[in-house]
Amino acid sequence: MKRLLITGATGNQGGAAARRALARGQDVRVAGTRVDVLRERFTGAEVARLDLCDPSTFALACEGVDGVFLIRPPKIAKVGPTLNAFIDEAARAGVQHFVFSSVAGAERMKHIPHHKVERHLIEGSLPWTILRPGFFAQNFADAYRLDIVEDDRVYVPAADGCAAFIDTRDVGELAAQILAEPEGHARKAYWLTGPESLSFAQAATILTQELGREVRYERASALGYVRHLRKRHRLGWMQTVIQTGLHLGLRRGDAEAVSPQLAELLGRGPRSLRDFVRDHRERWMR
Repeated sequence: MKRLLITGATGNQGGAAARRALARGQDVRVAGTRVDVLRERFTGAEVARLDLCDPSTFALACEGVDGVFLIRPPKIAKVGPTLNAFIDEAARAGVQHFVFSSVAGAERMKHIPHHKVERHLIEGSLPWTILRPGFFAQNFADAYRLDIVEDDRVYVPAADGCAAFIDTRDVGELAAQILAEPEGHARKAYWLTGPESLSFAQAATILTQELGREVRYERASALGYVRHLRKRHRLGWMQTVIQTGLHLGLRRGDAEAVSPQLAELLGRGPRSLRDFVRDHRERWMR
């Protein structure tokens, strides 16, 4: 049986991948800096300490592992001594397949950290699969949650731009599936989206209908959004720049197209934004 290493398991994608892999009966090792939380959440998994900013933790995390699912922590911008160094250690440890969760369009956006990780995988010898999901439905319960709970608004600089919101549960399920059965997925990149393209006004309508109170969409300017992220959400400059840039890209239609690949790979339709909101109503309760 393959042993799988899942990083980021305390987050959305990694957590979904770990739960799905465990449900499949896989031998799972979850790794991260919060080992106490990992032990509590994943009683059926082995736990290892992995700090992507501390190369001394890489070898033990990768020891005896057949497949790896890697997610870039938002706070890591310099990927050379962190994520790319970890990939090199995985190759030395004999990992047979590596799945990296990137972002849609990373292959052409040279200014974002994901691009450098993709290039490192592509130029290396380690068998890999790259997942390129678009905008996450989980943003409404994470990045946008405070504004929805406290102000009943979704506040982003997207203008009338649309996004085909994807549920990270589907991304995690696909990652676990590929790691368990990597045949046919080597050196392939998949563009992943949800089932429909929605504007933020339409998303606010879904929230209104499902939560039973009015949630409005308020268009932000680029500068206003930067100030908002820095002052209210206390994000660092790199995260602020990346998040603002991604939302501005929606104005150009960067994320409005719907990809059929997720449905083809999972053998079922992806979850919708309404599915996500309905399943997690408690996240927006006051």
